[in-house]
Amino acid sequence: MKILVCISHVPDTTSKINFTDGDTKFDTNGVQFVINPNDEFGLTRAMWFKEKQGASVDVVNVGGPETEPTLRKALAIGADSAIRVNTAATDGYAVAQQLATVVKDGQYDLVIAGRESIDYNGGMVPGMLAALTGASFVTNCVSLEVDGSNATAVREIDGGKETIATSLPLVIGGQKGLVEESDLRIPNMRGIMMARQKPLKVLEPINTSDATAAKSFEKPAPKGAVTLVDADNLDELISLLHNEAKVI
Repeated sequence: MKILVCISHVPDTTSKINFTDGDTKFDTNGVQFVINPNDEFGLTRAMWFKEKQGASVDVVNVGGPETEPTLRKALAIGADSAIRVNTAATDGYAVAQQLATVVKDGQYDLVIAGRESIDYNGGMVPGMLAALTGASFVTNCVSLEVDGSNATAVREIDGGKETIATSLPLVIGGQKGLVEESDLRIPNMRGIMMARQKPLKVLEPINTSDATAAKSFEKPAPKGAVTLVDADNLDELISLLHNEAKVI
């Protein structure tokens, strides 16, 4: 079984986010980038298929040279090889088109993507990728088993979970629950050294056009000052809740 894991290069959630050029561009200065958490769950599940069923695992990213350290981390975790499509990931449909070319050329049986990335939270790419490649698709996936060409997936739905029987080729949008958080892998020294020797192929992009464009960004409004009320002064508390907060 050939597995392709899609890796998004996203800011660490602890990074301070700023924008430049009149709030039209994301400022990457001083920002630490990591593997998208939903993708990391998928990569860990792919490692299970590699170790238990002898699957081969490649990772792919659409982005510039700055994303290669993130791909190298995926290789250090255990992926066999990496692919970088040399173009900026500016639009979900354009990214899906680039990935579809990689999937078709590599004849992958299973494509594991994150349900969404934590930077733009579009949640569009896995579904469009499945449509472009003619593969089955399961999103919000929290469990996946493969037996030959048959697959059983469990996905979260409103109010519960749904178990789905399908067949390969398959694209999933994985999320927390696909593996336990305790099973996530941290690259060790041996893995880091081996990752330096593993192939990282750079592909030139196909011609695409963006269907969407970000016009501007806006940070959430800062929280207001906290008003402290003495525990014995219930009248003041009631007055503030009624006249200022307007919740009673």
